[in-house]
Amino acid sequence: MVPVKKMQTIDPEKLAELLRRHQPAVALTGAGISVESGIPDFRSRGGLWERFDPMEYATIQAFRRHPAKVWTMLREMDALLVQARPNPAHLALAALEAAGLLAGVITQNVDNLHQAAGSRKVVEYHGNAHRFVCLACGRLTPREGLDFASGPPSCDCGGLIKPDVVFFGEPIPPAAQKEALDLASSCALMLVIGTSAEVAPASYLPFTAKDHGALIVESNLETTNLSRRLTDYFLSGPAGRQWPRVVKKVLDEADAHGPADRA
Repeated sequence: MVPVKKMQTIDPEKLAELLRRHQPAVALTGAGISVESGIPDFRSRGGLWERFDPMEYATIQAFRRHPAKVWTMLREMDALLVQARPNPAHLALAALEAAGLLAGVITQNVDNLHQAAGSRKVVEYHGNAHRFVCLACGRLTPREGLDFASGPPSCDCGGLIKPDVVFFGEPIPPAAQKEALDLASSCALMLVIGTSAEVAPASYLPFTAKDHGALIVESNLETTNLSRRLTDYFLSGPAGRQWPRVVKKVLDEADAHGPADRA
């Protein structure tokens, strides 16, 4: 039986102090951080998995067998992502990085919103849906160079083109895996935002951070299995409301006291 961990709730003001004291900090983000940008969590009510069985639409085997069928879902996902804009939580993390208080973001999202918000060090753990790749030759093509209206796009070489994202049954890109592990194993504080951290192998990253001595702060609407097993501090509430408050307090304190203290 997995032991229950004693977790403390924390408010944005106290979290700002924690963030200044424990450096370097790294963020691990998931679908929850982008919900306020109009992208439903795939697994939540109204999400894509409610209408598209992931085993039929989101495995690499399904894509290879029935690309036209899978593209019915991909076109819908693309329409959502094209309209989405960074919300205050994305902007807050970019501001923390600019202030030297966030070493990087490891994101499970494929929506490019961290980059659009201004974050510079972003590990795309599951890829980027604004970029497309040929399964035959590996050529990358930006979205603007493709026509989705006439059926599944194909490469000049004749190969199938898919979003450059990790489908079920595909490995995490080795470079992203290495970068994520490097950040997780070297941070003093991991901020787990908008994810239950239950899907492997991303779910191992908070444990890697904890094994190397990091504190784990979780920011979600509700507690998760991670809360009970690993989380040290829990910040409750919408990320788009809470993280701007954290940033304001952190930057106000920086102005008052100078550079952040290092743990």
